[in-house]
Amino acid sequence: MNVTVLGAGSWGTTLALVLVEKGHQVTLWTYKDTQAEKMRATRVNEAFLPGVPLPPLLQISTDVESACTDRDMIVAAVPAQFLRSVLEKIRHLDLKSTVICNVAKGIEASSLMTMSEVLLDVLQHERKENLAILSGPSHAEEVCRKIPTAVVASSFRHKTAKLVQDAFITPYFRVYVNDDIRGVELGGAIKNVIAIAAGISDGAGFGDNTKAAIMTRGVYEITRLGVKMGAQPITFAGLSGIGDLIVTCMSRHSRNRHVGEQVGKGRKLEDVLKEMVMVAEGVATSKAIHELSKKHHVDMPMAYEVYHVLFEGKDPTQATFDLMTRDAKAE
Repeated sequence: MNVTVLGAGSWGTTLALVLVEKGHQVTLWTYKDTQAEKMRATRVNEAFLPGVPLPPLLQISTDVESACTDRDMIVAAVPAQFLRSVLEKIRHLDLKSTVICNVAKGIEASSLMTMSEVLLDVLQHERKENLAILSGPSHAEEVCRKIPTAVVASSFRHKTAKLVQDAFITPYFRVYVNDDIRGVELGGAIKNVIAIAAGISDGAGFGDNTKAAIMTRGVYEITRLGVKMGAQPITFAGLSGIGDLIVTCMSRHSRNRHVGEQVGKGRKLEDVLKEMVMVAEGVATSKAIHELSKKHHVDMPMAYEVYHVLFEGKDPTQATFDLMTRDAKAE
């Protein structure tokens, strides 16, 4: 297939490498001229994936219109809050026969839309059946080293999910299919908020018991909101639910856990974010989930406390105390 990956961050670059290895003709797009020039000259994405060579067959482009014309598949790997602005640049193209696979995990804060909803909102001539989501526990730092990983592809049409599965699957990158696109999207997005909670716990000096409670109750909160928004509860027991939650809450590679950890140590959110090259999707998603939970009348006490700590300066220890002293309830 002829494939373009939009976004040359660590995950977009890694997926481009997987696709090249599968024999596809792949173009990796970045909006930064300087980044493109360096990648072409050094054949390394030093800013986001240092030490990993880029194969000669991988094309690097900064012309988004050219990169997205006459493609069999477009992989959208730009951060969730920037997806709309990138799509606006190609909304005039004829993409009726192009599969568009989003891999960003987030909720658009300004509209409260999932990424598939953003795609359909901007690309008004795009066929719903050609949209797909690829999600699951998959840090780029490990996939690029061919460490065994399992993810899930979901679409409104099984044939499209199967096409994405076939496009990406390798002996080290196993892809399952799932027909619950809403659940896969929400699981991948909301777990980032719970991962920030896990990081806050680490930074505040709490222990394994605390993190186990955060993760377990986090699955409950994710499921409650997800089901209210039309997802299937079983999806959150899979790779895009519990699987992604575990890796994001536990891993040293997790940007969202890192943000939470630094805030838990008493640092200001804006100072932490200024130091980061990559985007922690859970920060903006925390705002969106705060609004969605109110809109759908779903109680999400842990997500609420993350919001209060991040954006209202609440002390993490006080937030934990408030969670622990809520009215006693059945599990």
